[in-house]
Amino acid sequence: MTFLTINGPEVRHAHARRLSGLPVDILSIATANPGHRFSQQDVLLNALDVFPHFGRMSSLFGNAGIEHRYMCQPMSWYREPHTWEERTVVYQTHALDLLEEVAVNAVAQSGLKLADIDAIVTNTITGLAIPSLDALLMNRLEFSPNVERLPIFGLGCGGGVAGLCRAARMAQARPGSTVLFLTVDLCSLCIRPNDPAAAMFVSAALFADGAAGVVLRTSRNPASKPAADRTSSRAKILASGEHLWPDTRHIMGWDVKEDGFGVVLSADLPNLMQDELARVTLQFLTRHGIALEDLKGFLFHPGGRKILETAEDALRIKREKIAHSWAVLRDFGNMSSATALFILQRAIEAGDRGEHLLAAFGPGFSAYFAVIEL
Repeated sequence: MTFLTINGPEVRHAHARRLSGLPVDILSIATANPGHRFSQQDVLLNALDVFPHFGRMSSLFGNAGIEHRYMCQPMSWYREPHTWEERTVVYQTHALDLLEEVAVNAVAQSGLKLADIDAIVTNTITGLAIPSLDALLMNRLEFSPNVERLPIFGLGCGGGVAGLCRAARMAQARPGSTVLFLTVDLCSLCIRPNDPAAAMFVSAALFADGAAGVVLRTSRNPASKPAADRTSSRAKILASGEHLWPDTRHIMGWDVKEDGFGVVLSADLPNLMQDELARVTLQFLTRHGIALEDLKGFLFHPGGRKILETAEDALRIKREKIAHSWAVLRDFGNMSSATALFILQRAIEAGDRGEHLLAAFGPGFSAYFAVIEL
């Protein structure tokens, strides 16, 4: 494999396209987890009680790169079967509590008020709510009744990056407006103890619960912003893009079962990532006039240890340049869509600088990218 190099007129054209839209400021970011924190060993012992026939696969838990995870229910809840109705009640209760926490904290950190939010983009994949979660949240918090709302469902682990980019597009479309992006996934609620499939045991080794909120704004005229406004941005979204591989719906997703979502997780995923990740990533960067070696860091969603190792190998990334992904996997597990934003928050709070590649993957099978300037 060769690193991407760009020069000549082609670069100038690509770079101009990258800057043709206003960069979107990330004013603040907040994250939250439910109250039950478990060690990986705790989860393994529980999983072996429920799925004793997979004892030979217990090394999955030790090799996952996870030390602790947060879940919204006590461990005993996951030992028992539950109906769709029971799962939905628990999902809506905890999802709204977490969304309220990250919405309030993100808006407060930005120095704004809830009434200043012009649009809300809300993403999830692990439960259902009609009215949507954003509508239910508006009955709890003092948002303007005229706020525009965009609920998103179905993007899976990629929804944190994809949803952030959709929210950024809304901010670009109306310069000066403020957009709140919210995402929540309670993956633990999808554990079904009556499902003897290996995919259920594998998912039990990885998944956890979390939520994140991000406040975004595009200035009407960035060059003329007051100094105070210029320093309020925590980061900027410079570019975004995505890729869907045809005929890969079997790789990842949900099957709708009688008592909940059934996990779809194919053993083909590591090979697809090994074969395709470098090509698709470099194509995205080329479109935006960015060289791989110019990136200061990589904020990859850790679907699991194997995903991060594949990224390091395929893109020749040094471990220190993807360290935040490993740290979030260790401390929180795979929280689906929220995970990428935990990683972004960690990079911001660590004082990292320069252009970073934020990336996540989800059903489709799809990849989602954003170039973030910290």
